[in-house]
Amino acid sequence: MDIKNIVVAGGGVLGSQIAYQSAYCGYNVTIWLRSEGSIGRCQPKLDRLHTIYLDTLEAMKANPAAYAYGLCAKEDVTPEKCDELKQRAEHAYSAIRLTTSYDEAFKDADFVIEAIAENPEEKIAFYTEMAKHLPADAIVVTNSSTMLPSTFASYTGRPEKYLALHFANEIWKNPTAEIMRHAGTGDEAFDATFAFAASIRMVPLKVLKEQPGYLLNSMLVPFLSAAQALWAGGVGSVEDIDRAWTISTGAPSGPFRILDIVGLTTAYNIAIMDPRAKDPSTIQHLVATKLKEKIDRGETGVNAGKGFYDYTEK
Repeated sequence: MDIKNIVVAGGGVLGSQIAYQSAYCGYNVTIWLRSEGSIGRCQPKLDRLHTIYLDTLEAMKANPAAYAYGLCAKEDVTPEKCDELKQRAEHAYSAIRLTTSYDEAFKDADFVIEAIAENPEEKIAFYTEMAKHLPADAIVVTNSSTMLPSTFASYTGRPEKYLALHFANEIWKNPTAEIMRHAGTGDEAFDATFAFAASIRMVPLKVLKEQPGYLLNSMLVPFLSAAQALWAGGVGSVEDIDRAWTISTGAPSGPFRILDIVGLTTAYNIAIMDPRAKDPSTIQHLVATKLKEKIDRGETGVNAGKGFYDYTEK
């Protein structure tokens, strides 16, 4: 299948990254958003990515440690090549289109990446409306962190062309793309999705059967949940919990730094999917409550300038 026109539905932390990386790799990219307010929240994320890509490419000229797989092959890193790639980053930034129109976004789409909130009702409403505007041969994938494609396949109007494609955060330097089919996904759609992931400089990883959380989040979500339980239960401070992990394991980031990158809204949506969160006597309810308090204060993570840590310039 000849894929040229990419639509990313949702301009959140990962949606904006997927869109920018796809545009950087030469695709025509549109981001579909629910409202003008969503456009206003998405644009600063693209502004930030624009700066990150340019700064990373500049740093790669002299510092091997700055290398990011998603930007180019390691053997291609030269000052001249990095300057050339900076022009690609500039073009990507200027070429991405933002729209709230279903028809404008999807009428010519070849490949749709759904990256909206982890809310089943919202996903169903989106798929149901999108299906009215999409060409018959377009492939649709979900970047859902925890939900199974079989849950939504029938609402897309093309279950054989629907599957999961899950990215890690900071995809320019953490370039995994987990590809997971449901029982009705056709081989052609699976193979085309694998090829697309490779074409935007991701490392495609096959998930051989449906699994909530895929490979990465099946490991990551329990880790982050354990850290949040320690925090909400008053067992340790955010800083000390992070230090316990980074100092003891050598990991570059602790769980709360990771949560700030993921975004507290995503963490909250995952937390409230746990049935135990409805019971006020449980630690799961306390975690959800404390996350909601931070979200209500606008402390949603790195892109907001503050989450568990403060990222504003002093």
